[in-house]
Amino acid sequence: MRGPDQKQIQARRLFIGRSLAALLFVLVALAIVLIRLYWLQIQHHDHFKTLATDNRIKLLPLPPSRGEIYDRNGVKLAQNQTSVDLVIIPDQVDDIDAVIGELRQIITITEDDINRFKKLKRRKRRFEQVPIRIDLTQREMALFAVERHRYTGVDLGVSYRRHYPYGELTAHVVGYIGRINERELESIDKAAYAGTSHIGKTGLERYYEESLHGEVGVQRVEIDAAGHIIRVLETQPPSSGQDIQLYFDIELQKTAFEALGEHAGSVVAIDVKTGGVLAMVSKPAFDANLFVNGISFKDYNALRDDPANPLFNRSTHGRYPPGSTVKPFIGLAGLETGTVHSGQTIYCPGHYKIKNAGRTFRDWKRTGHGTINLAKSIEQSCDVYYYDLAYSMGIDKLHENLSHFHFGKQTGIDMPRETSAILPSREWKKSRYKRSWLPGDTVNAGIGQGYFLVSPLQLAYATAVLAADGKLILPRLAARVGNEPTLPADDAIERIEKKNPSNWEKVINGMLLVTEGQRGTAKRIRNEHYRIAGKTGTAQVVSMKQNEVYDETKLAREKHDHALFMAFAPAEDPQIAVAVIAENGGHGGATAAPIAHRVMDAWFGIEREEPEQRLAREENDE
Repeated sequence: MRGPDQKQIQARRLFIGRSLAALLFVLVALAIVLIRLYWLQIQHHDHFKTLATDNRIKLLPLPPSRGEIYDRNGVKLAQNQTSVDLVIIPDQVDDIDAVIGELRQIITITEDDINRFKKLKRRKRRFEQVPIRIDLTQREMALFAVERHRYTGVDLGVSYRRHYPYGELTAHVVGYIGRINERELESIDKAAYAGTSHIGKTGLERYYEESLHGEVGVQRVEIDAAGHIIRVLETQPPSSGQDIQLYFDIELQKTAFEALGEHAGSVVAIDVKTGGVLAMVSKPAFDANLFVNGISFKDYNALRDDPANPLFNRSTHGRYPPGSTVKPFIGLAGLETGTVHSGQTIYCPGHYKIKNAGRTFRDWKRTGHGTINLAKSIEQSCDVYYYDLAYSMGIDKLHENLSHFHFGKQTGIDMPRETSAILPSREWKKSRYKRSWLPGDTVNAGIGQGYFLVSPLQLAYATAVLAADGKLILPRLAARVGNEPTLPADDAIERIEKKNPSNWEKVINGMLLVTEGQRGTAKRIRNEHYRIAGKTGTAQVVSMKQNEVYDETKLAREKHDHALFMAFAPAEDPQIAVAVIAENGGHGGATAAPIAHRVMDAWFGIEREEPEQRLAREENDE
């Protein structure tokens, strides 16, 4: 019998060798796996247990409810309303564009809605709801409910949206919130705004953003592999933002807004005792609700391109020549510096000429006012008196004394980006124009023209300081933030240092003649209920040549003079100070003074008498 041949022996040896190699490989691989398991399960057990838990447990932010804003009587000016939205959960929808196309067949979804949806989708997790249409109507909700079974990943969601019940009446004061943009996203505390999509953009909404926003909460949830929430493990509720109550009175605001009529401009009313801003109208205005969830291109372009500029806050940002409304302050400066005394007179021939200078400065009354003193100069608004006073005092003393009333400075009101306007000086002109100050510049400043500019808020504040006997109570809109009052203690309020208190009385007596004197420029607003100390003003919009006569009938409306008026009442115990600027309104006594009078009547609760009623009363009196 033959034994195995050589080939069989070699084949067996090869098989055994390969089997041993395979066994060795398996043993080595098994050893590596066991070592790895030992490293994972024993040596680093705690670390990987934490990672596994983190993959399963997520912390979701809970946005806080925004604080609401109230007027002095508890009327809501900014409130949170429930909104029913159409939402999409991206990871449950295969073709979002196709689904949106189908939804548009039953519900109105604009291109702006789609663009907003795409921006929000990029910022959210795929398992989070993203609104495609905000604030559905009852009819739209019913239409979707019928078709709901056709759409996986599309549902109705509830959210809170900001609403401004008074629209354009409060747009410039309360401001508005809007969606956080890319630039804001880079600067805000992302943890504080986790889960929040809106932020204060303008007005009080922006200034008090930190107080109104509140503190974000956290929800600890368990999710599955697809990212869906299985259950809520723990909840730390958010802290709501603080409510804000204002000095502001919405009914007075309505009155002031209506009183301006067709004029663009501003009305600012301040509580003399507290510095509280009672009304602050900037007209024309806009509906702040348009901006909350993203204004359409069409609406924004209409506002932006409107020549009346409704987006511009004239009250805090507008800069106007104050005209004759600053004459009481300049008269006071003359008395305090000893440049004039109250009984001193000058003769007004209707024009003024600086010695050794070529230019003649005209009075608004071409025939002149004759012999005039301080009180009559305020009553009749004599330009020549103030040309001479400003020139005699000099720009340095004039600037110093007017700056005490915060002309040329921000008032410090609780609003963002207030203008400081311009109180001109030698240094200012040198810095701005690289030119020296001229005597004619001082003469122009003496009647509130030239480089001199004020905001309506500045003029109202200066009037309130004069009425408050020099107390510099900073103007405030907010009376209370949460439970904290904003009015500082009386001993913390600064005062203007007086040289002679009787000087202030003399100026105020002149202001009383404006409304009560036979030749007062606002005598038409004299009334039997309270005494008004005021001053009219007319500010040129276009420059006139030296010998040119102003004739508004030959000028376009936008080139007519601005009408101004400042006043406080009652004169014996001032409670309210008002400043009015009616753009292109002509004469302050004819246009601006009646507006202020109407606001004061409303504040004191005096029913407005219509022309027909007044005529009937006068006939009965006869």
